[in-house]
Amino acid sequence: MSPVTCTTTKKSPAVRRLAAAAVALGSCLALAVPAGSAGAAPAEEVPTVFFGDAYTSNFGIAPFHQDDANRVFCFQAKENYPAVAVKSLTGKGITLKVQSDVSCAGALVRNFWEEQQTFPGADLKVPAQQAALKADTGLVVGSMGGNTLGFARVLKQCSDKLRSPENGLLPGEPVDAEQPAATCGEYFTSGNGKKWLDDRFQTVEWDLDELFERIEYYAPDAKRVLVGYPRLVPADTGKCLTAAPGQTEPPFADIPVDALPVLDQVQKRLNDVMKKAVADFKAGAEFVDLYERTGANTACDGADRGIGGLLEDSQVKLGEYTLPWYAHPNVKGRGIQAQHVTDKVAEILNK
Repeated sequence: MSPVTCTTTKKSPAVRRLAAAAVALGSCLALAVPAGSAGAAPAEEVPTVFFGDAYTSNFGIAPFHQDDANRVFCFQAKENYPAVAVKSLTGKGITLKVQSDVSCAGALVRNFWEEQQTFPGADLKVPAQQAALKADTGLVVGSMGGNTLGFARVLKQCSDKLRSPENGLLPGEPVDAEQPAATCGEYFTSGNGKKWLDDRFQTVEWDLDELFERIEYYAPDAKRVLVGYPRLVPADTGKCLTAAPGQTEPPFADIPVDALPVLDQVQKRLNDVMKKAVADFKAGAEFVDLYERTGANTACDGADRGIGGLLEDSQVKLGEYTLPWYAHPNVKGRGIQAQHVTDKVAEILNK
């Protein structure tokens, strides 16, 4: 007999309605636990779904999937960190049966349960990412939160170059275009800028709570893994004054040096919010803390950088135009992501 669990929810009206519908039908979700499986490595394939934003799809790494017009602007690399981690886990005797990788550049946390428009002004849409979940999904892994926070808007607030039309593919507008980029450090630590950030962090917290509730509802057997974001700005911001080997632009272009610690504080706070969301979810989840593990591989670490500079050419072209990295993981960074995800997945599946 499989033990039977009825799903309950806390804050989310949407998920409470889903749960109420299930109760009205007189159904609970049966959790299948094979006898003798505790404490052993999985003997069978683990049905797996990857979700997330550009840091999961690995924007900037070529080649990327272009078979579906609606998903072209997801910029999902064929060898993104999920694909690399799957191969690494196979070498450890753990086989993931990938049911779907629905990661897509630009995804908000809300796009886990709402469809996403993949290119502004065009009728290109992808379904809500939760649609990939199945009753037998055993593992769900991905990164979300940065776009809900509005990190691209924060970057644009601090950079005149990013505000220019030629960088229009970076989504979002500056938080307050009336405020000069040179004062963004002060802007985000007081007054309206600080209030805007506080509101965004609250939204991230609420939305991550909803995301976990929905994973539990649609894939009750699944292990849940939220992957944090790699560190972008080093503790020693003086390193950011020097262009990386082969580059002419500093890693953070024209963002004022005195604003870089503020960007780092914003990212650290996002990491803490994500970590807390995992810790607070009573049904259980795991966190891959990349921020704490990538301090020597920031955008300002030269040949060791795991993050492509804001205006450094990535591997991806649209026609004749080469897209910048816009501070996303490069190939080295993708490898670091894959390594830590591989280790976490192996750890939880071998318990």
